[in-house]
Amino acid sequence: MNGFTHEQLTKIRAQFPALAVEVAGEPAAYFDGPAGTQVPQPVIDAMVHYLSKNSANHGGLFATAIASDAMLDAAHLACAEFVGASDPGEIIFGQNMTSLTFAISRAIARTWKPGDEIVVTRLDHDANVSPWVLAARDAGVTVRWIDVRDEDLTLDLSQLDAILSPRTRLVAVGAASNSTGGVNPIREITARAQRGGALVYIDAVHLSPHQLPDVQQIGCDFLACSAYKFFGPHTGILWGKRALLESLEAYKVRPSPTDLPGKWMTGTQSHESIAGVLACIEYLANLHAAVEGVSSGQQSRREKLAQSYARIAAHERSLAEQFLRGMRELSHYRVMGITDLARLEERVATFSLIHTTITPRQLAIELGERGLFAWHGNYYALNLSERLGREPAGMLRVGMVHYNTHHEVERLLAALRQIDR
Repeated sequence: MNGFTHEQLTKIRAQFPALAVEVAGEPAAYFDGPAGTQVPQPVIDAMVHYLSKNSANHGGLFATAIASDAMLDAAHLACAEFVGASDPGEIIFGQNMTSLTFAISRAIARTWKPGDEIVVTRLDHDANVSPWVLAARDAGVTVRWIDVRDEDLTLDLSQLDAILSPRTRLVAVGAASNSTGGVNPIREITARAQRGGALVYIDAVHLSPHQLPDVQQIGCDFLACSAYKFFGPHTGILWGKRALLESLEAYKVRPSPTDLPGKWMTGTQSHESIAGVLACIEYLANLHAAVEGVSSGQQSRREKLAQSYARIAAHERSLAEQFLRGMRELSHYRVMGITDLARLEERVATFSLIHTTITPRQLAIELGERGLFAWHGNYYALNLSERLGREPAGMLRVGMVHYNTHHEVERLLAALRQIDR
């Protein structure tokens, strides 16, 4: 499928108020998407509407509470369809992916015993590492690590079968690296782990702005993501298989719901944020039809999401190719991870790079002064940064999402070239 035309991209960008910000007379170019994307107007409107018209706690028998609960039910259903599930009761909301993972890791660890093992990776964001490592420490469980390959910083899956054993209780792995942009073969990893009886926990935070998650295709037991990474507000989303969510013991106050999803959602959630999540998924579902100016007909929301994400992926691949081709001309920079243009399907448009003499912090400062927003440091991919000997400086990270343009990428390349001189 093709990406977006100039006219379609203009229509998309008009929905994001933040894109009108200027720095030193230049339009801001947001390459900080991997740390959190900008938000379209329909999401902002939904949150304002909730706070001004429907704000109420859960379970009330009056108009605003009834309307609020109806919105929450709709949001659970939308998120289930977003991740490829059919049961809205399997969707758990929380403050963020990190908090949700700490909560579920504490519950799962109660089923472990000394001598058991778990598997984590050197590539993951620490939110899918430390919760499991700390839980393993408390339970007397051994932690096994999957390392990365030096040549392209992808997971070294040749180690997986040697690491997996009848003692393996859980494998935690990211769907895509928030540092290198590499997409992991999570369906294959899941199948290999589950053959031995291990649970599989997928961190889809970095994948979800770029590719549509599909828990049925992956076959995993849990999948977590964060709406602020795919054009929504700061809210975490956890999907888990119903049987597991029902059987595990949740840590929570009394009295509180014992049925799903309430069993796992501690305290009152940020209802206005959940309203924004619902609007965000609707924005993504309607994206293809909106830019084409056509009706989506009788398509399901999941089908519409898949169509929109196909357009997003095509557009982002073209941006990634433009960036990688341009970086070939800048000999003092090194792009980490997959750089082979024939392997663009194995990565998303997120790039970490280093300069031979200029620190990542200085690069970020100089880009920021030019209105080009980029991140520096380790971005919580701490184990990878340590593995590469990049602590404490880290790397410079730039990322493109569907509202970024080829002109912005050219501005970025020109600025990197100018800074290099």
